[in-house]
Amino acid sequence: MTTDLIPIAPTGLAADKLRRLIEDFLGGLKPNTLRGYQQGLADFASFVGAADAEQAAGILLAGGHGEANHLALSYRTNMIERDLSANTINGRLAAIRALVKLARMLGLVDWSLEARNVKAQPYRDTKGTGVDGFRLLLAHLADRIDPKAIRDRAIVRLLFERALRREEVASLDVAHLDLSTNTVSILGKGRRERETLTLAAPTCRALADWLAVRGTVPGPLFLNFDRARKGDGRLTGAGIWSIVTSLGEATGQRVRPHGLRHAGITEALDKTGGDVRRVREFSRHSDVATVLIYDDNRRDVAGEVARLVARE
Repeated sequence: MTTDLIPIAPTGLAADKLRRLIEDFLGGLKPNTLRGYQQGLADFASFVGAADAEQAAGILLAGGHGEANHLALSYRTNMIERDLSANTINGRLAAIRALVKLARMLGLVDWSLEARNVKAQPYRDTKGTGVDGFRLLLAHLADRIDPKAIRDRAIVRLLFERALRREEVASLDVAHLDLSTNTVSILGKGRRERETLTLAAPTCRALADWLAVRGTVPGPLFLNFDRARKGDGRLTGAGIWSIVTSLGEATGQRVRPHGLRHAGITEALDKTGGDVRRVREFSRHSDVATVLIYDDNRRDVAGEVARLVARE
């Protein structure tokens, strides 16, 4: 982006202070959050024509309170024009707001960024793949006995039967699984400490089958089969995305990891007769209102009311 409203280079802040600001900002973040913030800062830097995140931070902070908010609003408009999703836009705005908040805490500025998020419409499709789609995936994998299929079966069951997120699955180590007590210890979204979840028998059997292939040597529970074996060989969240989408294509479906989680939550509501409080515990949503959205969509509440209102 080029505009005469944005300075070409930061002024008023020394390069070493900007460097420390970015280091402090990104330090100690969970891997998934770190990636999101790094991508957001890189995109913002591209928008303002900066060489890197440090220079972009300098540009944001140098103009003062009003200019910084104007710049953030311009950036928001630019992202809308690029047709980015509301979640992506809001995540990137949150990143630069948090950066300014840290700069204020460190005494670099004495103001905050107030540019607001765009209105998001989360959980528009909460039904996900559906239990029938989940069964299609299992049937497809049942025809194979290779190590990848055994691994993928365990992953698919965790995503659906325990409603795990893909990053929660990717972060599991062998030490986090205790089949003697049918439990797994996960690092939930936004959490600093792990929590222990109980697993159903079919999920445990699938995990036991995978351990029989993988072995019980300490390390990542789910390994990739990349010949290069990057790092410790851990299967990443991106790898799980690729596995699930490929399985969907193989079974004639559009399947995503979070769609399996959605489908599991919807099935839990069906099986519990719409007991949103029990399902909130299952899904680990912080607010029961989120589960109510699933329940409303499951029953098509709006459609039910429409039928009551409509007249022949």
